[in-house]
This record gives sequence, C-alpha cells and structure tokens, in this order.
Amino acid sequence: MKALGIILAGGNSSRMKNLSDKRAISAMPIGCSYRCIDFTLSNMTNSHIQTVAVLSQYNARSLNEHLNSSKWWNFGRKQGGLFLFTPTVTAENSWWYRGTADAMWQNIDFLKKRHEPYVVIANGDCVYKMDFNPVLDYHIQKQADITVVCAKAPLGDDISRFGTVKIDPDGMISEFEEKPMLAHSNIVSTGVYVIRRRKLIELLEQCNSEGRYNFVTDILIRYKGMKKIYGYMLDSYWSNISTVESYFRTNMDFLKADVRDYFFRQNPKIYSKAQDLPPAKFNVGSQVHNSLVGSGTIINSTVENSVLFKKVFVGNNSVIRNSIILNGAYIGDNVHVENCIVESNETLLSDTDYIGEDGIRIIAENNNRFGV
Repeated sequence: MKALGIILAGGNSSRMKNLSDKRAISAMPIGCSYRCIDFTLSNMTNSHIQTVAVLSQYNARSLNEHLNSSKWWNFGRKQGGLFLFTPTVTAENSWWYRGTADAMWQNIDFLKKRHEPYVVIANGDCVYKMDFNPVLDYHIQKQADITVVCAKAPLGDDISRFGTVKIDPDGMISEFEEKPMLAHSNIVSTGVYVIRRRKLIELLEQCNSEGRYNFVTDILIRYKGMKKIYGYMLDSYWSNISTVESYFRTNMDFLKADVRDYFFRQNPKIYSKAQDLPPAKFNVGSQVHNSLVGSGTIINSTVENSVLFKKVFVGNNSVIRNSIILNGAYIGDNVHVENCIVESNETLLSDTDYIGEDGIRIIAENNNRFGV
C-alpha cells in the first residue's frame, strides 16, 4: 500500500478514572488476550502498510513494553518497520506533546524522510476491523484533501464525547462539531484520517507557526470550508473505549457469538504479542457460563457472563458475575464479585463482597496478596 501509518496513542482520559493510572488507554486489555492498540496495528499490517509510527506519551511504559518487538504484527522487515516515538527534549524544543497535531509536528522529520505519497492517521483507543485500501481508493477518487472515516455512534453511548459530522449526498463533510453539548447527528468520526503526506506536512507547519496544536479543531474544523474534506462510512463493528462504561461494554460485546466470531475466526486476523502460558484450568467444582477465560487462569468456583484475562486465580466458593477481571488478579475464597472491573494484579481478600450497585465499580485496593 502506498501509505505510511501514524497511530496516535499518547492521550489520557479522566473518564477512565483510575483504570488509566497504570497504563495508556491504548494499552488497555481487550477481549481476554489483546491490547486495544492491537486492533489498529493489525488493521495497518492487514492493509499492507509497511511503515507505522506510534506516538506515545501518557503512562507509556506498559504500551512500550507491549511494543518491544515488531514481529508480532509482521513489521519486522528490511523495508519499513514499526517506530515508537515519545516526546524528546532537543536544543530547539523542550515541550511534551501539546496536542495531536503537535505530536506529529515534533516528529515531522520522520514524515519528510519517507517516500510514501499518503498517510493513514488512526487513534489507538478503538476496537474495529478495517481495510484501509478502499478508503485510500475513495480518497483518490474524490480528489479529497482529507478523508475522515465515520461510523454511527454505538447505541447507548454518549455522543457528546465524539466529533460529530454531517455528510452531503456526494460524501463531503458539510458540518463538523467536536464534542458538542447537543449533538445534531449520530454519525461520528472514528479518528481515522487519510491525507497526502506533503499536504499533512504543510498543514502541520502552518499550525505550529500559529501556535495551534490539535489536529481536529485546528485542521479539520478550521479548514473545513477551505479544504475538500470527505467522509467514508464504516459499516462494521466499531467502539471507542475511552470511558469506563464503553470499556466495560466493549469487553462484554465479546461474549456475543457474532462479535466473537467476527474478531476471532473471520479473516483478516487480529494479532497480539504472544505469551507462553499454559491453558486455562477448571478444577472440580468450577462452573463457567458464557464467559471468556484467558491462558494461565485457574478457576475453582462459579463464573457467569464475565471476561477473565490471563493468569487470574479464583478461589473456592466464590462467585464472579457480569465482571471483568484483568491480568494476574487473585480472588480468594468466598468472594462475591458483580458488576465490577478488577484491576490487574489486584488481590481480593477472602470472605469479601464487591458489588457495583450504581454502575460499574472499579476495584483497585492494592491489598497484600500474602494476607489472603
């Protein structure tokens, strides 16, 4: 594919509460065995994009560890590869990334040294499958300056946290509102954009010279009447996980047979960093219904309508219902967990109850595991 990829993975969201205390949103575990950024990286490699740059910043250690080898997504090649860029202090610049446009501008030398004519820009906090080749063909056919991939907002989601658009019959975006208080459209930007590389360099340099740093507000919205900006509709599954509610709902969607089949069994595949772990173990007395259970997990009790990630331990006479248990959590004996998200490596002491009665409860108590 005659495009390079840029993944914006440096942001933080207060709506994730203390789930983002340990990691960037792009590094959040998804679907039992994946990280959120795996979906965007897989879309890039499945679209035959050979060169991808990941721009990380906030709480990036977990994300950087996950991306320590490019081979898992087939970017370990002589031509191209996977590049990880964090903010760098130089003689000319000592700023952290001040926005999405500034993040790309601070790495503009990378763009200038490449030869691909087009750039695919994507956020790292969305779960979806997409071939970017038809989007590029559409972009070229329409002779667009920028093409924005759009989707209908997931049912029940808060539309005010997205950029909403209106698209005319020819496909051109006629209105673009960023996080409106009152949305006039249920069509939202997915955070995926296609643009000619030289045009992107020109716009980034113009933005920086004017002290503007955000790609959406300072390029898309500001230049809407001056540039030809088209919308491309994505009609398959798409979800943004940057709130506790949407993160919980997205993981629970993987308990649906059609969603599970779409991501796990249908081509193209979603790739992730592999770990050498034993299969999940279900001891005598365990009962598991409509749940996903990750490798290395040991279960001795009842699990219903839940997602258990890797290396989780569940003790005797416990009940886990409608919950997400992240990697390495230890759940003692006689514990009741319902409507909760249990943080990774968390310990739930024996004979305790954790119930989310007014929404989803996040459990991150840092208990002493050896006191169980």
